Amino acid sequence: MITETDHPSLKVLLVGYNGANNTGSEARLLSIIEDLRRILGPNTEITVPTLNEKNLRRYLEEDEHLHIAPIPSIFFFAIDELVKNHDLVLLVEGSCYMDTWTSALLWAFLWATHSAHRQKKPCIAYAVDAGELSSLNSWLVRKEASKTDLIITRTEHAARRLKKIGVSAPITSTADSAFTFQEDPDDHDLLEKIWSESPVDPGIGEGVVGLAVVDFSLWPVVIRPWGQKKNLYKWPYYFSRSKDRKKLQEKLVEGWSREADRIIEKYGKKIALICMEELDQSLAEDIHQKMRNKDRCIIISSKKYNASQMTSMLCKLDLLVTSRYHAAVLSLRSRVPQIAVGHDPRLTSLYQDIHLYHDYFICNDAPNLWEDLTKKVDLLLGHPDLQIPHIKKGLQDQLSLSQKNPILLKEFLGKKDFKNAILNGSLLKVLDEPCLNERQVNLNDNGSELKISK
Repeated sequence: MITETDHPSLKVLLVGYNGANNTGSEARLLSIIEDLRRILGPNTEITVPTLNEKNLRRYLEEDEHLHIAPIPSIFFFAIDELVKNHDLVLLVEGSCYMDTWTSALLWAFLWATHSAHRQKKPCIAYAVDAGELSSLNSWLVRKEASKTDLIITRTEHAARRLKKIGVSAPITSTADSAFTFQEDPDDHDLLEKIWSESPVDPGIGEGVVGLAVVDFSLWPVVIRPWGQKKNLYKWPYYFSRSKDRKKLQEKLVEGWSREADRIIEKYGKKIALICMEELDQSLAEDIHQKMRNKDRCIIISSKKYNASQMTSMLCKLDLLVTSRYHAAVLSLRSRVPQIAVGHDPRLTSLYQDIHLYHDYFICNDAPNLWEDLTKKVDLLLGHPDLQIPHIKKGLQDQLSLSQKNPILLKEFLGKKDFKNAILNGSLLKVLDEPCLNERQVNLNDNGSELKISK
């Protein structure tokens, strides 16, 4: 292993949705930082830009080699400067090539790629997704994403989407980096602890059903010079609001609260309203307020709990009903039965990959959404082992694919064309070391925990 005294450290910029109190982005970021340090050594200089420095510092601790870089809402100049001062750019946001949430995020990632290409800096999209795009954004993705040196998608479906719209960059598919995220063992019994400390009688009900909800009515975030303060995300980005969207929100509150009460009353279960992103909390609070059985329900939010703690609690559920991609991903390791209420291609692709789509996926705008959900909940609570064969195989497949992410990154950096581009070949000895391929990620004997060995 070469040392800092032999050669300067590689400087890596990680561009993503960092600091949003989003469990999935947090788990991905921490796993990717671990990948980089394992490939390039612990002294690799890593910079994480963010629109929300305070939130990012909740779960990312700076040190002499790991840096947090606040950037403004109008990000073009700041990203340009960051790219200029780094040797390698990684796009680390899972929802990279889609405008479901907002075009602004997509443009930030494309601008980072554009800037890297212009400054002749290697750029990799690392285990990302692709989804629905407007005509303009499809053109922008085709034009700018084609300048990426390597695109690693987390599903084959995402790779096909990018190729279909004409992206010409090298594209390969693996699985999400969050599959190898490791929770802190100290968080293992957190869900039980929360229930014991809540005003709810811990003896009431056997087991917990989790509902990972999303307020579809907020999206997409739009860019405007001014708007109502209650709709402000971060200037100049505002949540979408209209009478129709308000009605959609009310239907979500009514449907989720009714199903939560039904599960409590029919099965004696407790309910956890799970907010994988802080923005989900307002909807969860409205649902909780409308429930008859408020004393048998708690809200678990990423605003309060980090990715390790959220993962621990997801893994203790008897059943998960999710509109959040990473709630599905992080609960799979414990073989938690699950149902998806999806609104974009991310959950669709995952459920297709793990062979749950046909029987356990419901579109959020399906005409019989709540009736279908009730039937599927009853089926899985009555037969909790029904999904186990699919989940067990699907998880092992996803783990194997996820392990390829750092291997592909190492192979990319080791190519002759890029050894000279990065520190004039100073990484040669590091990238020739074989240790990475010996790393294994597997389930333990009962499938309840991931273990990593090197």
